[in-house]
Amino acid sequence: MIKVENLRKEFGTKVAVDGITFSVEKGQVLGFLGPNGAGKSTTMRMVTGYFRPTAGTISVRGVNMLDDPETAKRAIGYLPENAPLYSDMTVASFLGFCAELRGLSGAAKSKALDRVLELCFLESVRNQSVDTLSKGYKHRTCFAQSIIHDPDVLILDEPTDGLDPNQKHEVRGLIKRMGENKAIIFSTHILEEVEAACSRAIIIDRGKVVADGSPDQLKQQGPGAGSVRVGIQGTAAEAVRSAIEAINGVDRIEPISSAGQSFSGRVFATKGRRPTDIAREIASLAASKQWILEELHQEEGKLDEVFRAITRTEA
Repeated sequence: MIKVENLRKEFGTKVAVDGITFSVEKGQVLGFLGPNGAGKSTTMRMVTGYFRPTAGTISVRGVNMLDDPETAKRAIGYLPENAPLYSDMTVASFLGFCAELRGLSGAAKSKALDRVLELCFLESVRNQSVDTLSKGYKHRTCFAQSIIHDPDVLILDEPTDGLDPNQKHEVRGLIKRMGENKAIIFSTHILEEVEAACSRAIIIDRGKVVADGSPDQLKQQGPGAGSVRVGIQGTAAEAVRSAIEAINGVDRIEPISSAGQSFSGRVFATKGRRPTDIAREIASLAASKQWILEELHQEEGKLDEVFRAITRTEA
């Protein structure tokens, strides 16, 4: 559905995007992550044809964006970072106008309007002037215009910006459902959104792709992934650590807090030993020594740890 190869964008001497390559298939929801200034919005603006790249190629449904932009753009729904609205229009008139721009008229236009008003929970404000809407309703109206023509490809830049927690939950669910038969890219700096809605994620930093995989695959790159988290109370920390280090298959221990009669840390297994086996050994050890075991579980890794570990862009 979307194919990007060696994409580069320069603004004078500044390189905003530096040789990015990726593709998105039908049925994929791709989360686009990166620090502020990493090149997310610039990349999305090039994919939609809003910016012309300095170098590289973009194709949408097999159509080259540079050679035939009009055909390529017909397949795209786009929610920009700062979505524009005509404040003197009602919600319904604005969305009707957007439907006409997309070539819809008559019954097809009315059907499309009713569909997006329902999907984006805008029925209650359909006849309300845009300038009287809350920020959340304005953003949902902009989201609605991006799907008014039921496109095969959706490019969404911060689609939940300005929404309250309930609205965010609704929009994430909508994106996930639409992603079953569309190709979707959406940028976000909210990592929980990636786990909630994305089948795949790309992290970019300083204009380059630094990670690409499913949320679970990315979490496995975290510093704590695969370790056993253990917390013991009521026993000297050094005694606990020494006893756990003596377990067969323990590679190393990373203390989180270790002082007095309290120990908390991550226990890493040697190659070939499963973390679950180490956890059972620790449980047996704690029972035999009558330790107060407050915490014992395998760490899955955290996206925020991965994000911090592999991005370097300064604020």
